[in-house]
Amino acid sequence: MSEKSITQLPLLPLRGLLVFPTMVLHLDVGRKHSIEALEKAMMEDNKIFLVAQKESSIEEPTESDLFEFGTIANVKQMLKLPNGTFRVLVEGIERGKINTFTATEEAFIVEVEHLSDVHAESNQEAALMRSLLDQFERYIQVSTKLTKETYNTVVDIEQPGRLADIIASHLTLKMSIKQEILETVDVNKRLQNLIYYISNEREVLNLEKKIGQRVKKSMEKTQKEYYLREQMKAIQNELGDKDGKTGDVAELKRRINESPMPDRVRQIAYKELDRFEKVPQTSGESSVIRNYIEWLVNLPWTEQTEDNLDIDHAEEILDTDHYGLEKVKERVLEYLAVQHLTQSLKGPILCLAGPPGVGKTSLAQSIARAINRKFVRISLGGVRDEAEIRGHRRTYIGAMPGRIIQGMKKAETINPVFLLDEIDKMANDFRGDPSAAMLEVLDPEQNSTFSDHYIEETYDLSKVMFIATANNLQTIPRPLLDRMEIISLAGYTELEKQHIAKEHLLPKQIEENGLKKGQLQLRDDALLKLIRRYTREAGVRGLERQIASLCRKAAKIIISEDKKKVIITEKQLESLLGKPIFRYGMMEEEDQVGAATGLAYTSAGGDTLSIEVSIVDGKGKLTLTGKLGDVMQESAQAAFSYIRSRADKLAIDPDFYQNKDVHIHVPEGATPKDGPSAGITIATALVSALTERPVRKEVGMTGEITLRGRVLPIGGLKEKTLSAHRAGITTIIMPKENEKDLEDIPESVKEDLTFIPVEHLDKVLEHALVGE
Repeated sequence: MSEKSITQLPLLPLRGLLVFPTMVLHLDVGRKHSIEALEKAMMEDNKIFLVAQKESSIEEPTESDLFEFGTIANVKQMLKLPNGTFRVLVEGIERGKINTFTATEEAFIVEVEHLSDVHAESNQEAALMRSLLDQFERYIQVSTKLTKETYNTVVDIEQPGRLADIIASHLTLKMSIKQEILETVDVNKRLQNLIYYISNEREVLNLEKKIGQRVKKSMEKTQKEYYLREQMKAIQNELGDKDGKTGDVAELKRRINESPMPDRVRQIAYKELDRFEKVPQTSGESSVIRNYIEWLVNLPWTEQTEDNLDIDHAEEILDTDHYGLEKVKERVLEYLAVQHLTQSLKGPILCLAGPPGVGKTSLAQSIARAINRKFVRISLGGVRDEAEIRGHRRTYIGAMPGRIIQGMKKAETINPVFLLDEIDKMANDFRGDPSAAMLEVLDPEQNSTFSDHYIEETYDLSKVMFIATANNLQTIPRPLLDRMEIISLAGYTELEKQHIAKEHLLPKQIEENGLKKGQLQLRDDALLKLIRRYTREAGVRGLERQIASLCRKAAKIIISEDKKKVIITEKQLESLLGKPIFRYGMMEEEDQVGAATGLAYTSAGGDTLSIEVSIVDGKGKLTLTGKLGDVMQESAQAAFSYIRSRADKLAIDPDFYQNKDVHIHVPEGATPKDGPSAGITIATALVSALTERPVRKEVGMTGEITLRGRVLPIGGLKEKTLSAHRAGITTIIMPKENEKDLEDIPESVKEDLTFIPVEHLDKVLEHALVGE
């Protein structure tokens, strides 16, 4: 190809890279113009012009951003990558210079003048080649990036221009120097320049090597460091710089001496203090060591508060703060009594289990106040990392102790009341199982030697009174559950809610909403309607929100209408809060055939449940509706089978299951219903429908049934009884084995009700059905 040969080619700008002739390398191309240029080259003769950008940071270069000289290359391979970019294999052919530049919408097109090497006398070129190879060999000896094999690949090259280009491509030179070599057409000059640059680079590498050896040598001279450190101390003392590291070391040493930490921990603290003194203050390790010593010094090791073991005082505080919850109060008073006798007792591990809003957290605070202990709380909701409980290893940046040790530091005593809130909300993932880490904390046999990854030394948790709270015991792992004493808080009854509202919630909200005592009066009938028709919950949070709403409306009335007092009655409640949100079951107005009233237990307390049975001519089909759960469906099947087996004695057509269709329905079909206590109610409704004997309207019943007609015990009798009393029912049929639960029912409710304990369905039918 002649020296003045000109070719039109697509242009590919290169960022931070330069390609010499004869070089073969891969490029990753992602810019739109560059991809278009490649595709244009592939469509024609695979030729493209490669030019380096003056500034690699420019995303969209123009003509002024590119060098004039570049390399004409052959596109040998082009591969599309998953991220949308292209990997291209190019081979440099010869030098070129841009004559004209055209920027189209798709790509840059340039007219390139082909540049051939200009040679001088062959002997002179041969001498320069030898010198270049000699310098390159010496360069490789001091370089850590190039090996002897690199030299072997270039030593046999005979063309001086090609040798210069290949050696230049191996050197770590600045882009401007490489561009200068590319622009040098004169081979003699190119060889001379390259010899000069290699010589400079070799001097730099030698200097780097000397500096590295000098640094290494100085680092090994620990005696020199000690001397300099002592000099620094002397200078700080002369300057009065007590805020420097010397002052810090003295302060930490004083605090270690004064701390009541065990001797084994004190020895470790001194050892770390010695390391802290030796490490330069600018080092990151200095702050890590200091933080560790601070934690050791600030942790309570022996400090403890003296328990108030006066049982009467504790009982008074618990009764003042909380109404009801007798079992929990009883357990706390038992603990105080035993500690009073023994004077040494490991802290109990209680788990208060119950629905939200029943006062689990506030009860733990009251326990701490009653026994005169510090109170500390940590929330375990959403904790997924084991290190949250056990702490992080000190090798990690930002390491810190786990939440247990953090809580102990906050408590400042070794015997606080420690609340583990929402223990059922812990989860596990790839970072470990925090519930497994809690096993050691909550095991009275192990927690005297609790080990935190950050502190590393064992810590005594045996004097801590741990109290956990949970909404759902099913999500707590069995080994963890086994270590705790479960105390269930089923929720408050209507009577308890009325008392809590009067004694606690109403006065609290009157004060918080700026009212004075006596400015708002909530009548008993209005409060009862508020509890029954505007809230449905086990706790009292919703009730407190409704009372707060009434207080705000009362405040508005007092200000806008200039009233001195607002009295809220049952009739006024609807105008202030709107239509009632909830309804509750009521007793039937007259005796019904095929309809019996059951008593149900819900998460919000008790309720009545009407069960209806319809008998029509058919082929013995049994239909169950009302969104019943598996247990309730099985109760219906058991009742149906029992009635078939006793058809003669019950005066029922023995062939009813062949010529009658039976439909059992529980109203409010959109609400799921399940549980084992509806058996006798379903059986009674079935017998009533088949014999056409009405069910007494004043009777409510609860109990499970077996295929032999035995009545089995149930749970939640207290809540069910209160719902029956609310609905106007006067007689309750219940399993005989539940007689022991009658003592939990308030006397004022028992006076209005008649309880009939039964062991067999025959007895149920005798009292529930009208007639003989």
